[in-house]
Amino acid sequence: MQQTTKKDAQQFADKAKDVAQNTADAARDTASHLGQAARDTASHLGQAARDTASQVGNAASSAASNVGKKAEEWTSGAGNRVESLGDTVRQQGPHGGMLGKANEAVADSLERAGEYIQDKNLSGMMGDMTELIKRNPIPALLVGLGVGYLVGRAMRS
Repeated sequence: MQQTTKKDAQQFADKAKDVAQNTADAARDTASHLGQAARDTASHLGQAARDTASQVGNAASSAASNVGKKAEEWTSGAGNRVESLGDTVRQQGPHGGMLGKANEAVADSLERAGEYIQDKNLSGMMGDMTELIKRNPIPALLVGLGVGYLVGRAMRS
C-alpha cells in the first residue's frame, strides 16, 4: 500500500510539474503576445501621431500660403486704387497756373506710387525697404524711433 501511495504521489507530482510547466509556457506565451500587442499598438499610435502632425503642418502651410496670396491680392488692389486716385485728382483738380502744376505733380506721384505698388506687390516692397534700410541705416533708425514715438503718443491719448 505504501508503494501505491508513493506511486500515486509520484504521479501527482509529475502531473503537478506538467501543469506547472504548461502554466508557465502559457504565461510566457501570453506575456509574449501582450508584449507584441503593446509594441504594435505603440507603433500604430506613433504612426498616427506622425500622420496627424504632418496633416497639421500641411494645413498650416496651406493657410500661410493662402494668407500670403490674399495679402498680395490686397496690395495689388490697393495699388490700383491709389493709381485711380491719381487719375481722379488730375481730372477734378485745377488745370492752370501754379495750382494746376501742383495738382499735376500730385496726380503723377499718386499714379507712379499706384503702379509701383501693383508691380512690386508686398514681397517686392519689403525687399526694396530692406535695401533702403541697408543703404541708410542711421536715417532709417531715426525714422523708426520717430514713428514709434508718434504711435506711442497716439495710443496714450
